[in-house]
Amino acid sequence: MNDRNQMLPAPDSTRKTVEELIEKFNRNREAYHNPQYKEDQCRIEFINPFFEALGWDIANKQGFAEQYKEVIHEETLDISGQTKAPDYSFRIGGIRKFFLEAKRPAVNIKSDPSPSYQLRRYAWSAKLSLSVLTDFGEFAVYDCRIRPDEKDKADAARVQYLTFEQYPSEINRIYSTFSKEAVLKGSFDRFIESARGKRGTSEVDSEFLKEIEHWREILAKNIALRNPQLNVHRLNDAVQRTIDRIIFLRMAEDRGIERYQQLEGITSGQNTYRRLCAIFYKSETKYNSGLFDFKKDSFSLELKIDDKVLAEIIQDLYYPKCSYEFSVIGAEILGNIYEQFLGKVIRLTPSHQAKVEEKPEVKKAGGVYYTPRYIVDYIVKNTVGKLLEGKAPKEISNLKILDPACGSGSFLLGAYQYLLDYHLKYYSSRGADTPVGHQKQKDFPIYPGPRGGWLLTTKEKKRILLNNIFGVDIDPQAVEVTKLSLLLKVLENENEETLRKQLQLFHERALPDLDNNIKCGNSLIGQDFYKNQQMSLLDEEQKYKINAFDWEQEFKEIFQKGGFDVVIGNPPYIRVRIFKELYPEQVDYLLNLA
Repeated sequence: MNDRNQMLPAPDSTRKTVEELIEKFNRNREAYHNPQYKEDQCRIEFINPFFEALGWDIANKQGFAEQYKEVIHEETLDISGQTKAPDYSFRIGGIRKFFLEAKRPAVNIKSDPSPSYQLRRYAWSAKLSLSVLTDFGEFAVYDCRIRPDEKDKADAARVQYLTFEQYPSEINRIYSTFSKEAVLKGSFDRFIESARGKRGTSEVDSEFLKEIEHWREILAKNIALRNPQLNVHRLNDAVQRTIDRIIFLRMAEDRGIERYQQLEGITSGQNTYRRLCAIFYKSETKYNSGLFDFKKDSFSLELKIDDKVLAEIIQDLYYPKCSYEFSVIGAEILGNIYEQFLGKVIRLTPSHQAKVEEKPEVKKAGGVYYTPRYIVDYIVKNTVGKLLEGKAPKEISNLKILDPACGSGSFLLGAYQYLLDYHLKYYSSRGADTPVGHQKQKDFPIYPGPRGGWLLTTKEKKRILLNNIFGVDIDPQAVEVTKLSLLLKVLENENEETLRKQLQLFHERALPDLDNNIKCGNSLIGQDFYKNQQMSLLDEEQKYKINAFDWEQEFKEIFQKGGFDVVIGNPPYIRVRIFKELYPEQVDYLLNLA
């Protein structure tokens, strides 16, 4: 791990605790290696005190709210015999730094490939660089930027392996990478940075991007072939909606909201798309999200898609083909993936064959420019954060936040997360120490979480989203992606039981319809554009591209009350010359207004 001349010396108290644990483990080694000795016992007796000695608040003695706890003991979700969450998540300021997967000492970590593959799937999917596998008797560190493969041996991507006898001589090295002090002082990140670009490493977003781009290509070609009546816009819409719906449901499976392998079950036999549509139709009853609204999207039900194409896509999302663990892929990671995905579009040739091409504006600009999370967080904190200071939820409910070119929704996700954190902190700091009284209040906006602490109810998360978050984008696919990302954010920390209780208590379906919040249109061009044009000179494609947006009509109620309070988003990463080449009508219109 860390270079010795950059090591942080482990404190004497850390050394003493580790030596005591070693002595205890060595004295009763046979008993601990007995299969009857459980993983939970190992955690309590050895793993917890070991990481407490490294400075981590394992038991949350500081009493932090859920979103700020240093260590999250993940709720282990057992689905078809597979656990769906890592045992520990170590965090700073609510941001994950590394996972730890615990095993009982009877498990041979050094040679058994199953535990390491499980850990690496979690960490790679969550976009974490390093993570730890331990039973205290063994301590294995993995470079989790290397894509896991179920055929990998136990030592694949392993960067360090120690036995407990080696801890005294290696304690400075362990402390310099995995202690809380090392993470706070940047030692952990420096080690990661020193190994960046290592052969074989790959980020989960770039790999998943390759997957969904492949799905888009095979779906586009097949749908264009089997549905010659579709125009290019309907084709793009059909492909996007099919991918979005499949991803949403597959992520819901790994989070315990949908039955595991529900989608995989329809890939054997015939009429796969008909059976898939039946699941989609049922999902509208459960979620009410607009994602499965077939009144607005009637043509999807009439599509013809070959069984083989759908089977390939769906089966790629399950073990053993799938390296992803969807329970830990956050909405932000998915948004980053889609930000790149939206840089391409499906075109139709004169013979109605589908071709996937880079958008002209993206090609001229030299690619899609990803917005780093720290920029999103900084802008949100200094805009939304300033307006929230000292306000109660009732006052905040009237705050309207807009991204007028929302893309995949990164800024709206950041603003929504900030609002969720603010509300949870507000509620939990005002009498949340009397949970019995609160639980009797049917409409109280927080409830006790399964790992302790408090969580916002789904009803409250929906209320905040519908009241506060708004966006516009000229790209209809971007609009759908933003909706998808926000809906997945609503479902975080939810499972089938919590959603069922919500339906019973509030008679509400799980998700909000975001059609009135996230809209499609050209935020730079108003309806008066058409008054100054000879519309007969514009073909259908030009009219579609212009897509003028009537702000006062689309957000009538908001404008009647004075308009939006916060406007956030990306600066335009495109040269004016390029913009004029791509959109001459819009540029001329704007110049005439100046």
